Amino acid sequence: MDIDYLDHTVVLNTDLDAAAERFAALGFLLSPPSAHRLSEQLNGPIATYTCTANRCAVFGESFIELLGIVDENAPDPWHVKELAKSHPGLLLTFGTGDAELVERRWRAAGFPSTGVRSLERDVETADGTRTVRARGVYLGAESTLGVGIQAGQHLTPQYIHQPRLLDHPNGAVGLHSVLLVVPDDAVDSFVERYSLILATGSHVDGPKRVWSLRSGRFEIVGASALPEVLPGEHVPALPCIAAQTVAVADLGLARKLIEDNGIVTREMPAGFFVPAAAALGACVGFVAA
Repeated sequence: MDIDYLDHTVVLNTDLDAAAERFAALGFLLSPPSAHRLSEQLNGPIATYTCTANRCAVFGESFIELLGIVDENAPDPWHVKELAKSHPGLLLTFGTGDAELVERRWRAAGFPSTGVRSLERDVETADGTRTVRARGVYLGAESTLGVGIQAGQHLTPQYIHQPRLLDHPNGAVGLHSVLLVVPDDAVDSFVERYSLILATGSHVDGPKRVWSLRSGRFEIVGASALPEVLPGEHVPALPCIAAQTVAVADLGLARKLIEDNGIVTREMPAGFFVPAAAALGACVGFVAA
């Protein structure tokens, strides 16, 4: 499999400080702010600083990225502003060891993509400032049936998953799953499409169709079954990546921390979740590691 794990989710926002404050209240330890430098064209040089910066909750391999549009007047070569308007909920990056291989496979399957583009950002480490380098290939909405999907390849993962950033107050140890909600009459179409995107088949788990990767699960559910999976939740539009779930060492400890910070939680199968309204537009679930 050229795609074999959930690399990271993207919580896109226009107020990075407020987003960081909320995720800290959910018990995540966040990396310091880091501004992006991106390539403006395929195989082109890294551009100057762009309109985005991030803070991340990292787990050793997977992570949650709080991606903020921090300068409306700066270049936007990856069209993040458009994504913020067109894609409710989360964006998702699958992990790969070879972005070029993924791009070739997607193109051979008839899926137009951006081609492989490069990214850099400077981060603070225990040994001083270091440069994170990565490569990504993004699928257009026509290929993903309207969902924000890309595959990413890390060239310097050690600068992202620093040991000093892994000890989260809520006990989080990794991304467990990501949930895509789709129209009931389109479930089969999405399953067929994502089996091609991921180059592997799915299995049935209750109301969900699930792709079990080496690390993490990608899940699809029809809209009418959402109350069974996330009671009380509704999505603003379809399709929508409506939830991310993290594995934690102690469910009781994580829930108490979050509720002690004044944030509402609800029961879900095998764990609990924070509703989308309290988590920047997409639910955050918690299950036992």
